[in-house]
Order: sequence, then C-alpha cells, then structure tokens
Amino acid sequence: MTAPETRAPLLSVIVPVYNERRTIDALLEKVRAVPVDKEILVVDGASEDGTREILQRFRDVPRIRLIFQKRRKGRGNALKLGLRLARGQVIIFQDADLELDPNDYPALLEPILEDRADVVFGSRFLQEKPRMTFLQYWGNKAINWSVNLLYRRELGGLWLTDVETCYQVFRRECLKGARIRNNDFAFTVELTVQLILRGFRIVEIPISYFPRGRAEGKKIRWADGFASLWTLAKTRITG
Repeated sequence: MTAPETRAPLLSVIVPVYNERRTIDALLEKVRAVPVDKEILVVDGASEDGTREILQRFRDVPRIRLIFQKRRKGRGNALKLGLRLARGQVIIFQDADLELDPNDYPALLEPILEDRADVVFGSRFLQEKPRMTFLQYWGNKAINWSVNLLYRRELGGLWLTDVETCYQVFRRECLKGARIRNNDFAFTVELTVQLILRGFRIVEIPISYFPRGRAEGKKIRWADGFASLWTLAKTRITG
C-alpha cells in the first residue's frame, strides 16, 4: 500500500510596491511562471508613476490580489498588510525591482518542505562578493555582525550572512502573536530578530542577485541602515 501523496502547502508571495512601473509587469509574470502553488498579494503604497495603472491589467488574473493603499505608509507597513491578508501556509516577500530572481523559490522552499527549517533566508553573500557600492556592502556587513553578536546565545552557533535580505521565507505560524513595530525598511531586521528570539530553525541558502542603482529607482538610503541598527539595539534591551 502506497503512502498518501502530501500536497505542497500554498505559498503566499507578498509584493510591496511603490513607483515600480519599469519592472512590475515583468516581475509579476516571472512570479506567475514559477511552478509552485501560490497566491500573489501586491500591496501598492500609493504609487504616483503609473504603477497603479499597470497593476490594473492584473485585476482579473487568477491568484493575484491587488491592495491599493490610499497613502504611502512604508515598505514594512505594506508587508504587514500583506501578512494579515495572506492565506498560504508559507510566506515569502518579493520586492518588485527584479534585483532577486523568483526562479529561486523552489530552492528556498525546499528546507521547509523537507522539515529541515522553519525559516529560510536567501543570502546574497554565500557565493561571490555581491556587486554593491562600498556603503551598501559595509552597511550590510555591519548589520550582519550586529545581529550575530547581539543574539549569539539565541543563534546557538549559527552565523547569519544576510540579515537584510528580501527573501525571508517562513511558515505562517512563525509569526503567530508577534508584534513588529517598524513600518519602514527596518521591518526586515526586526522580523529577523523576532524569528531568532522565538527559537525557530533558520537556514540560509545562496540566491541570485542583480543590483540596481539610484538611477534605476533604488530606494533604500544610508539612513535606513542606521534605523536598522537602532532597532537591533532597542530590541536587545527591551526584548
């Protein structure tokens, strides 16, 4: 007698968007093409460059849900809204700028599906040195070191290499009861700390990375790095 076939869990892909008319169409087509069972939640933070008009083309596309915020509240706030509305058992975040490749989804999901991890981070630093500016590279390194040193006891020997990654994949129940205060880019590092403090099994795997510059619409700034460091220190003190 053969064992019953286990159906793969539904993946909720949460896409925060703000002024991404250059890439949003191509990004959604790439996500749709990935051969996994999924829903796509697009949270637009009051785009003003024509992104909303492009998104309207996907209004009747199956498995795509469009959420339009009346005003911009930050990337973290958009992700929180997506989390509240997500129906999948597994969550992944996907920025709309095409810096990361949705074709990495199957590899990111594998440790969770095989019950080797509760959380998977896609790391830009596990292969060759990523193409970043001097400030971006060392800013990321500073945040990585801070997390690993401040939470070394909870990490239990694990050394994270890419705390600020967009590709954070986790079982939905990992965030049950969690309260994340940040509504901006520091959301990512606060979420990482919450997952560490809750003792979930974390695995990192290498991902593809195609960086863009300011002229192409990159939005993160050096001040966001300081906000992340402040979040780390505050969370370590207050718990």
